[in-house]
Amino acid sequence: MSDGSQVQEAVQSSAYLSFLTEYLPIVFLLGIALVISLAFLVMAKIFAPSSPDAEKISTYECGFNAFDDSRMKFDVRFYLVAILFIIFDLEVAFLFPWAVSLDQIGVYGWSVVMLFLAELAIGLVYAWKKGALDWE
Repeated sequence: MSDGSQVQEAVQSSAYLSFLTEYLPIVFLLGIALVISLAFLVMAKIFAPSSPDAEKISTYECGFNAFDDSRMKFDVRFYLVAILFIIFDLEVAFLFPWAVSLDQIGVYGWSVVMLFLAELAIGLVYAWKKGALDWE
């Protein structure tokens, strides 16, 4: 009985070592990436010219004066544009898998995606007609 368990243990340990050796190149790649990244950070800290000045170290807030009160009024149209951007960005993310498998999905898959695009186009036209994209 002990011979069987020793054989099983040897097979499991060799399988484990084989598993580890298959991932050895990935470990080396991550190690090299870490060393190079740290080297660049250290070299930048050592060799970069440093001449701080009040304007250089001040924050830049997307075109707004950073020294105003943080509770200033913010135009709602920025949020509308951001939401529209997210919607159409997600549309593109949904279109990538469809485009890759276009030859396999057939007419039904094509029609479903066209319905999806039509729905988003109707939403864009509605937002446009309501003035969500007008900056007056």
